[in-house]
Amino acid sequence: MNRPAAANRTLVGLAGLALLAAGGYALAAHYGHLSWVDTGAPLVPGPAAPPTWVFLAVIAGAALLALLCLRWLFAQPFRMPKSVGWQVGGDDRTGRTVLRSGTAAAPVAADIEGYPGVRNAQAWLSGGPDTPQLHLLVTAAPAADVAELRRRILGHAVTRLRAALEVEIIPVTLELRFADEQRALQ
Repeated sequence: MNRPAAANRTLVGLAGLALLAAGGYALAAHYGHLSWVDTGAPLVPGPAAPPTWVFLAVIAGAALLALLCLRWLFAQPFRMPKSVGWQVGGDDRTGRTVLRSGTAAAPVAADIEGYPGVRNAQAWLSGGPDTPQLHLLVTAAPAADVAELRRRILGHAVTRLRAALEVEIIPVTLELRFADEQRALQ
C-alpha cells in the first residue's frame, strides 16, 4: 500500500469537497436562499471600495494557485502498474512457479542505483511473462551524464533482465528526474 499516495488523494479530495461546499454556500447566499444572509449588505465594511492593489493581489494569488494546481495535475499521469503474478513454466500436474513482476524488477532498480550519479531508481514490469514492459523512474544528480546513464541502463540492466526472463525484446519507458542539490546538502 502506498501510504503517501493515499494520503495525497485523501487530502486533495477533502480540499475539493471543502471548495465545493464553499462555492455552494456562496451561490446560495448570492441568490438569497439563506435566510440569515442579507444580500443587500456590503461585503466589506465601509462605503469605499478596496484599493486597486487588493484586487491585483487577489488575482495574482488566484493565478498562482491555479498554476500550482495545474503543476500537480500534470504530475499525476505517471502511474506505475501493479505487480502481477507470472506463471513461469510447468502446469498443474508437474507444478508451477509463480514470479511476481515486482520481484523480477527489483534487481533492475538495484543495478541502476549502483551506477555513478544515480540517487534513486524504481522499476516496474507490466504485461505478460512473454511480453514484459519495463517502466523506470530514475533520480540522478544534476551533473550526471544522461547519455552515458541511458546507455548503461539499456546495455547492462535491461540486458540482464532480458537474459533472466529469457525474452528477446523488452520495451522500456524511462522517466529521468534530477535531484535538488540544495536538499541533498541539508
